[in-house]
Amino acid sequence: MIRRLVAVCMGVWVGLAGAGPAEAMVGPDAPARARSSAPGSDGGGSPIRPRQLAQSLAAVDRSTPRARWAWPLEPRPVVLAPFRAPTTNYGSGHRGIDVSGSAGRTVRAVAAGQVSFAGVIGGKPTVAVTHADGIRSTYEPVLATVTVGESVVVGQPIGVVAASGSHCATTCVHLGAIRGGTYLDPLLLLRSWRVRLLPLTPR
Repeated sequence: MIRRLVAVCMGVWVGLAGAGPAEAMVGPDAPARARSSAPGSDGGGSPIRPRQLAQSLAAVDRSTPRARWAWPLEPRPVVLAPFRAPTTNYGSGHRGIDVSGSAGRTVRAVAAGQVSFAGVIGGKPTVAVTHADGIRSTYEPVLATVTVGESVVVGQPIGVVAASGSHCATTCVHLGAIRGGTYLDPLLLLRSWRVRLLPLTPR
């Protein structure tokens, strides 16, 4: 009995020394991935060593999306309408999010990039900025204070909210995110991802 107790204690000590108190997982699907990868072990029941843990965390860091955009208005606006993906390329939906704003309020670039459009689309003054990752952010109704081809940094003023052209009941800014011909949910780029600590052994 004593030998067994000592063996168990030694196993716990080695596991804590080698793997640390927990494995950091990022993103909303962390629990599912944790169960499938058996945190605290290499799949065969042996403890994760410091180098293995560092490599695992580096892999998670590279593969997990994090907040990449800043909010286009300061202070942080209220989201009035969420993104709704269209069922088809020409189907109905809401291809972006609406955030609260007021006429004349400064609109800022959500990330560094190059102004790719500044003009009127469908009767609405619009600004678009293309970013290094290929995603294009769009802002409407926004009267541009920048010109096409101009480089901007995150948080730089690119225009002001127009007094008309909003499709909200009150004045708002429609923020879109497009990669190629695919509309993305801007909230996935604006949202802060929480690090969750999980136990060493699966339950």
